[in-house]
Amino acid sequence: MLVDVGKRRLLAQLGRLAQFERSFSAMPLEVSGQNDPQPSNQPAPFSYVPPGRNTLAVPGPVNIHDRVLRAMNVPGQNHRDPWFAELYKSVLEDTKFIYQTKEGTPFIFPGTGTGGWEAALTNTLSPGDKVVCFRYGVFSHLWIDMMQRLGLDVHIIDRPWGEGADENALEDILRKDTGKKIKAVAVVHNETTTGVTSDIKGVRAAMDAANHPALLLVDGVSSIGALDFQMDEWRVDVAVTGSQKALSLPTGLAYVAASKKALEAHKTAKLKRCYYDFADYLRTNPTGNVPYTPSMPLLYGTKESIRMLKEEGFKNVVARHHRLAEGAREAVKGWGLQTLCKNPRWKSDSLTVVEVPAGIDSNKIVKNAYAKYDLSLGIGLAQINGKVFRIGHLGNLNELMLASAIAGAEMAMLDAGVKITPGSGIGRALDYWQKTAKVIPTRESMLN
Repeated sequence: MLVDVGKRRLLAQLGRLAQFERSFSAMPLEVSGQNDPQPSNQPAPFSYVPPGRNTLAVPGPVNIHDRVLRAMNVPGQNHRDPWFAELYKSVLEDTKFIYQTKEGTPFIFPGTGTGGWEAALTNTLSPGDKVVCFRYGVFSHLWIDMMQRLGLDVHIIDRPWGEGADENALEDILRKDTGKKIKAVAVVHNETTTGVTSDIKGVRAAMDAANHPALLLVDGVSSIGALDFQMDEWRVDVAVTGSQKALSLPTGLAYVAASKKALEAHKTAKLKRCYYDFADYLRTNPTGNVPYTPSMPLLYGTKESIRMLKEEGFKNVVARHHRLAEGAREAVKGWGLQTLCKNPRWKSDSLTVVEVPAGIDSNKIVKNAYAKYDLSLGIGLAQINGKVFRIGHLGNLNELMLASAIAGAEMAMLDAGVKITPGSGIGRALDYWQKTAKVIPTRESMLN
């Protein structure tokens, strides 16, 4: 009797199990898990680390100097201990060097250049304020998008991708604004989408010619610390940059400097702000305090990076970037190709954007570079994706490091079907650099 009951229960359980299996098998494969990958002896993608070092040739993040890495290698520390105040005040003072300002007030926000954008806008403007901004690439477009989402009235001056700010067009717009309704002019100094550097000095001249009182807000994320930037001389009201660009640090800090005029505008600005409010920093920074927990490694890194820039000298930093860029442009000529930016006055010294021949997908060049040669190149963004690739040459860089990138780009182009002669580009770059090379300071005695 008990055996028969046990059999009936077992059969009932088996029936329910079969019904469950039928319903389970009717589920989509992605839900049922029947297409889950089987265990494999193959290594996971990108898990193998090849010998040597990755050649990082994008326009940010960039190569970090060993001195900076060592400076950042610190244990956890308490920023409320008494020693912190003097350190923080000294780092703030150091950052004035990269803007070339004595009058500007510096801020250091935990964040990125995008946070710096928001700080520049929200601390100086009010809802509905009119802003003029040029659009000639992804980053100028994104800054405009932020302005619009914050509730600003943006007058967009569209420019062809590969060209920079049109000072005459700006002057005309400002002259017509007889009621002085325009509160700010915003310019991306170096557009990393296209390899274009606009003339901020020329923009200021256009504003002065129109006798217009608008604020001048400048995105210097990929220019400040690499290209000539004169905040006081050009009367820039707010300048923004980020740690992962010319300062050659990890991503994580937004640096902002504000003029006296900008700080005066801050008093009446009504855009909503909290995390990026100047007021919290103006209250705490003078005593060496901060409103939020700082990144201690990045502060040490900032101090060491700027120390190195000062040792090199501001004019020498600018000259080095120009010389490296000229070598890259010589390589492009050697390949028989062209840069996206055609007008010499706008060619960037932070990066070179190379147009590829018709019928070639530039993404294949970038993929070959990384897959075969451990070289990181920049892809083309948005409407120029597949049409260009980008070679970054800003920050901690010298000729041999950039030569490696150019040589790798040549091989990757050949792999992608670009008809160039091996050595044609790197040869011209090396010729230019060799002819313009100078002895490294303090090593002169070796050649006497």
